[in-house]
Amino acid sequence: MATVAKEYKTISQIAGPLVFVKKTEPVGYKELVSVRLSDGSIKRGEVLDSSDDMVVVQIFEGTTGIDRSASVRFLGETMKMPVSKEMLGRVLNGAGDPLDGGAKIVPEKELDIAGAAINPWARDSPADFIETGISTIDGMNTLVRGQKLPIFSASGLPHNDIALQIARQAKVRGENEEFAVVFIALGITNEEKQKFMNEFERTGALKNAVVFLNLADDPAVERIATPRLGLTTAEYMAFELGMQVLVIMTDITNYCEALRQVGAAREEVPGRRGYPGYMYTDLAQLYERAGRIKGKKGSITQIPILTMPGADITHPIPDLSGYITEGQIVLSMDLHRAGIYPPVNVSSSLSRLMNSGIGKGKTRDDHKAVSDQLYASYAEGKDLRGLVAIVGKDSLSAKDRKLLDFADLFEDRVVRQGIDEDRSIETTLDIAWDILKELDIDQLTRIDKKYIEKYLPKKE
Repeated sequence: MATVAKEYKTISQIAGPLVFVKKTEPVGYKELVSVRLSDGSIKRGEVLDSSDDMVVVQIFEGTTGIDRSASVRFLGETMKMPVSKEMLGRVLNGAGDPLDGGAKIVPEKELDIAGAAINPWARDSPADFIETGISTIDGMNTLVRGQKLPIFSASGLPHNDIALQIARQAKVRGENEEFAVVFIALGITNEEKQKFMNEFERTGALKNAVVFLNLADDPAVERIATPRLGLTTAEYMAFELGMQVLVIMTDITNYCEALRQVGAAREEVPGRRGYPGYMYTDLAQLYERAGRIKGKKGSITQIPILTMPGADITHPIPDLSGYITEGQIVLSMDLHRAGIYPPVNVSSSLSRLMNSGIGKGKTRDDHKAVSDQLYASYAEGKDLRGLVAIVGKDSLSAKDRKLLDFADLFEDRVVRQGIDEDRSIETTLDIAWDILKELDIDQLTRIDKKYIEKYLPKKE
């Protein structure tokens, strides 16, 4: 490793956030670097690449003011996150420094932000229900402890409102369970920053949260480090303090744009649509830090939020995220235009681990059957909308008209809810039964008779 005392004035090139230093001695990947400018000020960076004759350093604060006369010092250590249980209730910037006017964090430990990969053998299967208070997630695409469930959005959709609502309302069931939220905002505007801070303070949700806010005008390299700082904090709380931790990251698209910017500065050969060829690996390094470990009480559950450029679900960012994660919640522009919040398109959404977190003792015994019936009846009702546009409603049979009306009822009663409305899973399922009673008994083909007798309300 590098000796702390040595300084080198061998900068050969500066490109974007990168400084190219002629090789002086062996240095490690991700090793921290300090750069002393001619005016005596210090900028921080880390080693991004090292070859036989050149070291590439990415500067966290940007390269403004750095020239070839600046001196470079390799510090012989990697970037670490100071962690403590006292972090709960704090708002930090993208570099992990306080934004809330409070004192610096007094660490109980300093952990490497790269984290340690969880041995696959030591991983425990995701299980148990996390209640978000949002019916389309809890009832139809249930979030399970240890899962990675992204939200696919598009420009103009209220994904930040949904992120804040989940951060406020999310909870785990069971006694003696400590729950915390790590909220990571990437590349947000100052207006969004104020909104996030005001909402956390207004609702009191901040007391159980650690918030990292990386702004749009912060350097791209800081945006790459911010989720790693947040996930390191989550790992400490989950696996050392035994807490159930929900990590919300918004917006992953801004993170990927930062990867592309740094890749272009390094003059890398671009992959799909100009993004680095290693973007899949990089995203996997973030997403795979979710999970449960055998023998440890805590868990990390992730909700990454990404805006699909051009609302294109085949774009590399949602495409690669879909391969790594266990499902997706897809937001709909059509529902948003119809004034429905949250505009979740349940037909395109999926939670692959839903069955692990629902049922008797976890949610309710009728949950799976009700969810299956809602999906089936809503799909039939939506199909009939297309038919009605051609032949008219009067040409439908009585049963088909009921399905057509059911689709409207489903969107109005199950999908639509208030931005501050926190529904328990029991409330969600009761609302579902209340609209299912509008169908004939013989149309409830996905529900066992015993559940119909137990839960179906009588028609008035």
